[in-house]
Amino acid sequence: MGQEFELPQEAEVGATLEEVWEAITTGPGIDSWFMGRSEVAEGVVRTAFGPVEMPASTVTETEPLKRFAHTSERGDDGRFVAYEFMIEGRDRGSTLVRMVTSGFLPDDDWQDEFEAMSRGLEVYFATLVEYLTHFAGRTATPVTEFGPPVSDWPRAWERLHAALGGPPSPGDRVRFGPGSVEGVVYHRNAQTLGIRSGDALYRFLQGFDGTMIAAHALFGDAAGEGPRWKAWLDDLYAP
Repeated sequence: MGQEFELPQEAEVGATLEEVWEAITTGPGIDSWFMGRSEVAEGVVRTAFGPVEMPASTVTETEPLKRFAHTSERGDDGRFVAYEFMIEGRDRGSTLVRMVTSGFLPDDDWQDEFEAMSRGLEVYFATLVEYLTHFAGRTATPVTEFGPPVSDWPRAWERLHAALGGPPSPGDRVRFGPGSVEGVVYHRNAQTLGIRSGDALYRFLQGFDGTMIAAHALFGDAAGEGPRWKAWLDDLYAP
């Protein structure tokens, strides 16, 4: 049967129009807050989420420092996803950012995919806000690693929360991961968790494929970080 959807998100950030525009319209900018590694070239946005190539998204509208939109092609089953960004300058160099994600999800189980997409978009937009607030003008290296298969998601989140010292809330300071990273929780919902350190934005996602995913944006030296986080996930979720 399937379902059309539209998910609007909005926030005011302490970054200039130019900094926001760079974050939403360039590959290095998108790398610093969205999923995986992105490239914007010849009117097409391409994103790789770890080893997974996402459908190419064609730019449909560009109004510099105001509006940027792109959409994937509609599949044989009607599936597509479109993104629209609208930005507006505010007082004292701040900017209002509005992101609207829309599209169509096919099949009778569209509710499960919609739930996962909604929770994922929440942490991605929260990461955009954190990026523009704390790292505007810098670029990150995306690190995406998939953990072992998960059969019991409540238990999987309990293990992750225990590794942080207990169930976290936004604003909590936590220590976690390889090398005992220290950071502040900036977002948490039922399927995602976001933590900001002095040189990185760390995310953990309940993958729709059935694995816990580490989807980080690292502003410092990222050499060897992928294998380190993969090993950490494997150890955390070892039988």
